[in-house]
Amino acid sequence: MCELCNNPNHVLPPKADKPFIPLNIAVLTVSDTRTLDEDTSGQYLSDSITKAGHTLIDRKLTTDDIYQIRAVMSAWIADPNVHAIISTGGTGFYHRDNMPEAVSVLFDKEVAGFGEMFRLLSKDDIGMSTLQSRAVAGMANSTAIFCLPGSTGACRTGWEGILSEQLDNRIRPCNFVPHLMRQNPIHN
Repeated sequence: MCELCNNPNHVLPPKADKPFIPLNIAVLTVSDTRTLDEDTSGQYLSDSITKAGHTLIDRKLTTDDIYQIRAVMSAWIADPNVHAIISTGGTGFYHRDNMPEAVSVLFDKEVAGFGEMFRLLSKDDIGMSTLQSRAVAGMANSTAIFCLPGSTGACRTGWEGILSEQLDNRIRPCNFVPHLMRQNPIHN
């Protein structure tokens, strides 16, 4: 319940007494047709990450090949300097959309409600077409992994509606930040 308006549907405001903790976030674009120069979705995420005060630690583009995706993701998951990974693309139903299959085997734990929340939020923009989104999220080696669809609008929905708050240590009652610090655990 929001302490300001007593509305049970509002998120509690950030704690004013807590300093912001910037995270190191990597962005992966999965596409068989785009280059980094043409990648508006990955650019949107990169810009949003830095605007929020986080560090864009790496950005890559790979084809929608299960093993290429796993190779990039596995390297970032193994790197203790990468706290979170946000991917864009490969979550649809075309035969080359392999992101959920590629990444889910890497998860230690799935964030079960992420896909449902993403589809709920994107319904306002794309209607029932949201059913074809296979957005997924999970944790692997204390790294949060969020897989969004490839459109810039979907990335905006995911960032503004979910990720900007869940990657901010000041958001209450909970966020992902305490789970992402392997070297120096953070307590909210």
